[in-house]
Amino acid sequence: MKILTHGIDLVDFTRIQKMVKNHRSRFLDRVFTGSEQQYADKNKNRIEKLAGRFAAKEAVLKLLGTGWRGKIKWTDIEVINNSSGQPIVKLTGEVKKIANKMGIKQISISITHTANFAIASAVALANSNENKKV
Repeated sequence: MKILTHGIDLVDFTRIQKMVKNHRSRFLDRVFTGSEQQYADKNKNRIEKLAGRFAAKEAVLKLLGTGWRGKIKWTDIEVINNSSGQPIVKLTGEVKKIANKMGIKQISISITHTANFAIASAVALANSNENKKV
């Protein structure tokens, strides 16, 4: 596998907490899939988990070089955990189309938290012989 590009993002918990408080399900449903919301709801640190997923989605958009625009939906990027607890990315919709055009075969992510922030790093991987640009 070959590294194509990288994205990173930092999110303040207070920002996510305010969005949830002010916009409730409108914000949650627009940004997070049902699975992501259920995962956060099961944890005592709900805002921390939501902020981590938000940061991961932003990091993915940065590695694509698109930002959030056009036909892209926040829920086109879903962050779930595999059986060992490692976060993994599932792409759908417009984001998946863009990733395919770029030759991205996999996105590896890492999420970490401090007392007030969530940080996510995303790396786009391609087969060694592929190197496409949008």
